[in-house]
Amino acid sequence: MNDNPIGVFDSGIGGLTVVRELLRQLPGESVVYFGDTARLPYGSKSPETVIRFALEDASFLLSRGVKLLVAACNTASSVSMPALREFSPVQVVGVIEPGAAAAAGATVSGDVGVMGTEGTIRSGAYQAALRSRTEVRSVAAVPCPLLVPLVEEGWTDHPVTETIVSEYLTPLSSAGIDTLVLGCTHYPLLKPVIARVLGPGVRLVDSAEETAAAVKAILAEDGMLSEAEHGQCSFYVSDIPMRFQEIAQRFLGRSIPLVTQVDAADFPVQAAGRGIAT
Repeated sequence: MNDNPIGVFDSGIGGLTVVRELLRQLPGESVVYFGDTARLPYGSKSPETVIRFALEDASFLLSRGVKLLVAACNTASSVSMPALREFSPVQVVGVIEPGAAAAAGATVSGDVGVMGTEGTIRSGAYQAALRSRTEVRSVAAVPCPLLVPLVEEGWTDHPVTETIVSEYLTPLSSAGIDTLVLGCTHYPLLKPVIARVLGPGVRLVDSAEETAAAVKAILAEDGMLSEAEHGQCSFYVSDIPMRFQEIAQRFLGRSIPLVTQVDAADFPVQAAGRGIAT
């Protein structure tokens, strides 16, 4: 099973920052990615719908023989982890806990901020994960709904983007945070802008980077690291494969193989994992 791939799913393309980190930290591992581009965004959906979508996404990846699942979508991680872990026969890693743990370890003052999509911030998952840690004294969280489309448009260092980031992060600056969790997998691409806006006194915690590190630790502990020198990647989406391929190559900084279109809803969750029906 060591040579089986790691499965990564997201509502769209943001999870590619997790893939980028997996490729950097674990170059011998193969990755299968599914982006549910036909049904994005997950952040505006009800928790019940997000859980159903997440289980269908996981079912598809399990059908590809993955050895570990990564819920690279912050919204899915915030509401679906109990259902995913009960459903999946392999370990499931989300993006919330690794990011919260890293922020708790990084803060000096204990005042931590979180920026994310409306769905992620509304769920309170990051806030709860941070407040459960003794190192954290206070948590300030802000939704930043305009940033995902700006990243996908390629406006990662545009003056308009910096203006919007500055507007969103003003409450966090006023709260005196010394650590900020980038609570959306798109946001690592905005690190230079965010760092300029907040200044050198605020540490940025990249949830994608921390999630990849958590995956590496789990595989090492379970003796499941691949011994291959170079892994292979395959990419699947539920809509617009050509558009995904164009953006994915910008995210990853490399060419990728042909993207295949599938419908995750065609993979009934009862047939996979531990037989949970939706």
